[in-house]
Amino acid sequence: MKLNRLNIRRWILVILTLTVFGVFVARLMNIQIVQAEEIRRSLEQGTISTQTVKATRGEIVDRNGLSMVSNSLGYDVVIDKAFFPRTTQNDIILELIRLFEENGESWIDELPVTWEEPFEFLADYEKEAANLKAKLEIQDYSTVEHTMFRLFERYQLEDYEAADARKIAGVRYEMERRGFNNQYPYTFAKDIDISLVLKIKERSHLLSGVDISESALRSFDIGDIAPHIVGRTGRIFEEDWPEYEANKDGDYAMDDIVGLDGVEKAFEDELRGKNGKRIITVDASGQTVEAQDTELPIPGNTIVLTIDSKLQDTAQRALAAQIKNLQESALPGQGKEADVGAVAVIHVKTGQILALATFPSYDQATFSTDYRSLVENEQRPLLNRALNEWYAPGSTFKPVVATAALATGKATEQTVVNCGMVYTRFTDYQPRCLSAHGGISLNRALSVSCNIYFYDVGWNTGIDAIDRYAQMYGLGEPTGIELNEVIGQRSNPQTQLETKGEKWNNGDVLQTSIGQLVQHYSPLQLANYAATIANRGQRMKLTIVKEIQDYAREKTVKPSKPEVAARVDATPETFESVIGGMITASRTGSASAHFGNYPIDVASKTGTPETSIALPNSTFICFAPAQEPEIAIAVVIEKGWHGYTGAPVAKAIMDEYFGIESANPLLPRETEDQPATEQAQGETSGSGESQESGSAEGSEAGSQESSGGGDESADSTTDGG
Repeated sequence: MKLNRLNIRRWILVILTLTVFGVFVARLMNIQIVQAEEIRRSLEQGTISTQTVKATRGEIVDRNGLSMVSNSLGYDVVIDKAFFPRTTQNDIILELIRLFEENGESWIDELPVTWEEPFEFLADYEKEAANLKAKLEIQDYSTVEHTMFRLFERYQLEDYEAADARKIAGVRYEMERRGFNNQYPYTFAKDIDISLVLKIKERSHLLSGVDISESALRSFDIGDIAPHIVGRTGRIFEEDWPEYEANKDGDYAMDDIVGLDGVEKAFEDELRGKNGKRIITVDASGQTVEAQDTELPIPGNTIVLTIDSKLQDTAQRALAAQIKNLQESALPGQGKEADVGAVAVIHVKTGQILALATFPSYDQATFSTDYRSLVENEQRPLLNRALNEWYAPGSTFKPVVATAALATGKATEQTVVNCGMVYTRFTDYQPRCLSAHGGISLNRALSVSCNIYFYDVGWNTGIDAIDRYAQMYGLGEPTGIELNEVIGQRSNPQTQLETKGEKWNNGDVLQTSIGQLVQHYSPLQLANYAATIANRGQRMKLTIVKEIQDYAREKTVKPSKPEVAARVDATPETFESVIGGMITASRTGSASAHFGNYPIDVASKTGTPETSIALPNSTFICFAPAQEPEIAIAVVIEKGWHGYTGAPVAKAIMDEYFGIESANPLLPRETEDQPATEQAQGETSGSGESQESGSAEGSEAGSQESSGGGDESADSTTDGG
């Protein structure tokens, strides 16, 4: 008997039902019997997560191995999202905040809003407030009331007291900004006291997800020495995050500590090290079952600087002491207004930088508490003036002109120029020299810094040759240092047009020849220029790093070798002629009050460049020993009046470097029975220099530049001797 079509369909449905049921029964038996033990272990184990193990940051030492920046152990409070209950996050944060307040400790809060009602945006935090509004997706003109309403709404804080809600919001906002996730815990506070560590552990049952993490803190082991050089570390700024995020090899998190400036920033890749990875297994109750390091962290490398800490300290103290001395003893308009300055010291043969001093400076240890006053200080103590400020060189530029003239055959060592105090080549522009030197040749012209000589020799040499030799000397060129620096600019027709929108006039050659017009260089460039003269034309590429070693300092990772950057196209005789004049300047000329009887031959040149505020700066370059040079120095004192006011600073540095015990009233290391009159003599005798003067009054021959340039021998009868 044939089955009808309906019965067939019923049998198919029954078979399918039995099949599906059989599959479920088999799967259930497999789970309950076959996989039961495995599932039980899985439930007991709970969850597995991967954490990043931070690498220890490399250290920074000076050329002699003296620690400048090292690591010390600190305790941070971190929040692990994997164990941070979503429903009670705000309560846990508030409990933690109250614990910190009870112990007088601070936590990370960068919300640009005051803590108490009525709420206000913090003064001088306009950018941060704009970022907050952008994060909340509200208009930039929104009031603080509307901003806080949206903030409380975002983090479900409506039921809390306003002051508590504000504090919780500060933490939640920072968590969000820092990309808080399972892989990267959030750092709530850094370097807390051990007593607070114990209290947090005692209340761990109320602080789910909160933990204590040991961290390496940056310790500045030499106080306030070289803060601009070593630089600072801090958390990544929000606006800089895209750059770090793109650095996949660096494995950065937004909460990471990175170098912000100085060596810390320039050598971030070397100092950072390589993070490790750790697998954390926890059971169902939240207890850690196993922690296994799958990749060990590799600490960062040690940076060995070329800086000599002792010489750096001497440079800083001598510069500060001389500026204070000028403020206390100089006459108004003659150095009393001196307020800031910089020093650069270079090892001549290698191009290694031995010291870079800036005044005023700051102390790394108190930077956080001093930050607001440092930022608001009109003297800008955070500015590294040795690298990032530029100055007209004044008469320190004259050796460039001398080199160019001798090398191109436009003058010889015996060429005589008649100095009658007024340069009369042009009828409508006649700059002056403050002494009538009569017939004068190169050696004496450098010694007493005669303007008339360099006006005439500079005119005959021409701006093209002067500019070319200035470039060979490295002026207006990168020095090679690994840190950020201003490049400076040379005085030539192109610069004149670009910076002032003016065409080049004949008299501009004269002003350029005495170091004025539109040329500006950093103190480091001036020191490098002096070192190049000392090297008889061989300009070295400058460096701040002696070598890079591994963290344990057991092997050299990257050595540093001297590198020649360029050579000045001139004969040995040319350099000996220029250096001879600079030695005479030290022995009997403009710097003789400080180096006239010095036991080592010093080659020097003073400068008194005028400024837009009619208070001339002091510039001074030198190197020693003159015949077998080791160090070159540049000193700049803003509103220092005369170039020789920088000479005592250079002398103090040389005393330290060469181990010479000589009279120098700037530093307390001198013995009481030694005379302390050198500086006073330098400021009153005929050996000093006069203000550089030579106003460009002509509309055709000379540009309208402040008087510029000048004779640095104040006495026409003594010739600076």
